[in-house]
Amino acid sequence: MAHIIVVGNEKGGAGKSTVAMHVATALARMGHKVGTLDLDLRQKTLGRYINNRLTYMKKVGLDLPTPAYQDLPEIDQSQLRPGENVYDHRLSMAVAKLEPNADFILIDCPGSHTRLSQVAHSLADTLITPLNDSFIDFDLLAHVDTDAEEITGPSVYSEMVWNARQLRAKAGLPPIDWVVVRNRLGAQAMVNKEKMHRALDKLSKRIGFRTATGFNERVIFRELFPRGLTLLDLRDLGVKGMNISNVAARQELRDLIKGLDLPGVEVNF
Repeated sequence: MAHIIVVGNEKGGAGKSTVAMHVATALARMGHKVGTLDLDLRQKTLGRYINNRLTYMKKVGLDLPTPAYQDLPEIDQSQLRPGENVYDHRLSMAVAKLEPNADFILIDCPGSHTRLSQVAHSLADTLITPLNDSFIDFDLLAHVDTDAEEITGPSVYSEMVWNARQLRAKAGLPPIDWVVVRNRLGAQAMVNKEKMHRALDKLSKRIGFRTATGFNERVIFRELFPRGLTLLDLRDLGVKGMNISNVAARQELRDLIKGLDLPGVEVNF
């Protein structure tokens, strides 16, 4: 069976689709068969990212390793039994279509609570939650006191992950490996950054997740999207002298893939 990776949280602007595309493409470049789904049925940023890639490759005559993409199939609702949910069927059918030809299936969730997102979390073997280095975003995971030192309670998102874990346990499935990815870290060791580190360390022990470092804020990510490219594609485009920022970003991606510790994956880029 394919290993299912879910990229999710319930807040926009944390870099979910950038992380999703870079992880999926990195796995494809390392020789793994990767299928992808985008559950943001309105915006479909990951779907657009992959479509941009296919369009650009055709335009310039390139053949770059690319994850497969599957839209959620439409369902004839008249065929549903009483109490069955149409979104559950659309998601299960999409996964079933990808699974025979995939080592990994990566599911990008919307930045809000939806039925599709809730079900996807229960399918996750690995859950990646990108998080901006801010207590505004930390509130996605847990609430803290006014000094941002003590955790006062879990958030609704953490409770959703807990429920997903309970569903998997009842079904006899392995536990979710939850990885919180700290994105857009500041270059300077500021007080807020250190408080975030302490708070995440406390919370990780309390509700059971690991942490990994994601991407710093870089212009390169916004520039790559229209062509559907990732950091690992630059050399195929003939870019020989990468600047320091691009080299650092490539190392961040390498560190992220290592930190995810996915089964059968040896980082070789």
